[in-house]
Amino acid sequence: MFTRAFTPPKRKSFFLFGPRQTGKSTLVRDLLTTKDAYIDLLPQRNFLDYAKQPGRLREEMLARRKRQGEFTCVIDEIQKIPALLDEVHSLIEAGGIRFVLTGSSARKLVRGGANLLAGRAYVYHLFPLTFQELGELFELERALRVGCLPPLWNSGGEEDPVEFLRVYAETYLREEVAAEGLVRNIGPFAQFLDIAAATDGETLSYSNVARECSLSVKTVQQYYGILEDTFLAHRIPAWRRSTRRRLVSHPRYYLFDPGVTNALCHAAGGKLDPVVRGRRFEQLVITQLLAAIHYRRSDLQVCYWRTNHGAEVDLVLARGNAPVAAVEIKSSRHIASADLAGLRSFLQDNPGVPAFVLGIDVAERLMAGGVTVLDWREFIRRRLGDL
Repeated sequence: MFTRAFTPPKRKSFFLFGPRQTGKSTLVRDLLTTKDAYIDLLPQRNFLDYAKQPGRLREEMLARRKRQGEFTCVIDEIQKIPALLDEVHSLIEAGGIRFVLTGSSARKLVRGGANLLAGRAYVYHLFPLTFQELGELFELERALRVGCLPPLWNSGGEEDPVEFLRVYAETYLREEVAAEGLVRNIGPFAQFLDIAAATDGETLSYSNVARECSLSVKTVQQYYGILEDTFLAHRIPAWRRSTRRRLVSHPRYYLFDPGVTNALCHAAGGKLDPVVRGRRFEQLVITQLLAAIHYRRSDLQVCYWRTNHGAEVDLVLARGNAPVAAVEIKSSRHIASADLAGLRSFLQDNPGVPAFVLGIDVAERLMAGGVTVLDWREFIRRRLGDL
């Protein structure tokens, strides 16, 4: 078992969202005592019982509170019955019951106008395992190949990574999306998903993806929205504030885990070629950085910067309208002056912004122009909190 970086509030009700197999159920079960309640909406019988009679939840919880006083109730996969949130809202107002609500999709809740408890419950996300959570078990090359989903790191070697990821890609990313009723025809979505994985981290052109999938631009935009709402992808917007240059405005999307991306690209087994390895390293660093920002409840915004002439910086970390750091990610132990070209262009527009190049197992040093080179893990451990 791993000690997760996420620290739940002790008394406040909260939502815990995240992709399947990230450990949400395991984490919330560990919060329970013998007097607490656990309701799993995945089994068909439980789903039907509460779907037919949402008011049953209120009756059961009031009876338990009367019998034993204050307690916590966990409802797993709350997105399956959004109507239950009205009952939860009422019960929180009545007092004496703390709710922990997990979900692998927020689409039905957010876009369906569901009651999100009007601030009466915090909202958190659970990511795959971070290098800090894995500690001495963390192996970079393994993380780049199979990703960081907990079952692949805590199974004692019993889980076949390639088979697990293949099933995950087929079952969770395709069938689960269909089961949630998020798309009418799974075939075009499956084709889109393969292309989304192949273009992971690239500056996005909806029209190009639409042409490759033989879909409308509107449908492709809806499909990317599904990836966001099911926590399968992170949208990184473009930094667009410049008085001197024309900047690219299209977003980039990174799938939530390198191993899942490899499975969708049919590259889950064997050694990654250098180009793919570089892309997966960038994906890993960005997703690990996003996890650290979220777990720390930081208000940092994450963007990328690219001019219409091709100069680019992988990440711009900002607070409000002000950039606080520019970051380049290099899957190398050897950082050269040529690797600073994008940062130099950015600093011409934004002088004085701290600039970093993150490499692998590199010694920290200061290069020309005030650019700091350091190991990617050290940046997340030590520098992120100072921004």
